[in-house]
Amino acid sequence: MESFLQTLIAGVLLGGLYALIGIGMTLIMGVMKIINLAHGELMMVGMYIAFWMFTLFGIDPYLSVFIASPILFFLGILIQRFLINPVLKVDSILPENQVILTVGIGMVLANLATIFFKSDYRATPVSYGTSAWYLSDYWESAPFDLSLSVPWTVSFVIAVAITIALWFFLSKTDSGKSIRATAQDLDAALLMGVNVKLMRVVTFGLGSALVGAAGCLFIPIYYLFPSMGGQFTLIAFVITILGGLGSTNGAIFGGLILGIFESMTATYVGMGWAPVGRFLIFVAALIFLPGGMASLLKKKRIGK
Repeated sequence: MESFLQTLIAGVLLGGLYALIGIGMTLIMGVMKIINLAHGELMMVGMYIAFWMFTLFGIDPYLSVFIASPILFFLGILIQRFLINPVLKVDSILPENQVILTVGIGMVLANLATIFFKSDYRATPVSYGTSAWYLSDYWESAPFDLSLSVPWTVSFVIAVAITIALWFFLSKTDSGKSIRATAQDLDAALLMGVNVKLMRVVTFGLGSALVGAAGCLFIPIYYLFPSMGGQFTLIAFVITILGGLGSTNGAIFGGLILGIFESMTATYVGMGWAPVGRFLIFVAALIFLPGGMASLLKKKRIGK
């Protein structure tokens, strides 16, 4: 039982970070109707920013969130404004050109990282990297001696705080409501006077900023190398499908489900089977839940 609870906690902590990655892709998918397959490479850029801030100036990776996120926001705006937007305007026999473009952008970012930083594995040796909190230190009569990794816990808490801030922005601000309106019904948003072109630019920048923040949260607990982006692009894509295309709430549940499933697979089947478990849950979602978690949440609201 103790092993199960420990694995469950690890899965929830991992799922919280996965959710933050997935929300960024989901936002872009909801507003622009494209899958950003350079998502993981943008996260890699955020991780390199955090790494060099730590290496050169001794800035803690968690504080680098306030540096990497604005940089990724403006990088996302430039990518959308000068690369993706012109492609969206072109009538083409192949309407998926914009998706192919994001693949090219990801390849360029990965190769630039290889040229400038080589293919070496890098890490930020923070002082709390191997620290842990033990339940028995705070509850002497605890039935289970559970532990929480300090960097995993801090990353999870910051990810939750960012997610709450995003919810507030989308729900309470005019810009956030305009983004939601654009995602829900483009034509209606245009009729209501929403600047759809601006919302697309802002959304791509926001999605890039979120994944850049996720990179800063991952760098204390994960190795950094130029080709790592593809792995996290796949994770974000699985979460987007599992949560429901364009649904931020679904992405949160999708990230948690994927994190718990991977943690359980790694513990009870084997570490090497965790990526296989990721594919299994992806295929199962496509077959049994094609609308993702968003469809279940929608049915629940209708039932009420």
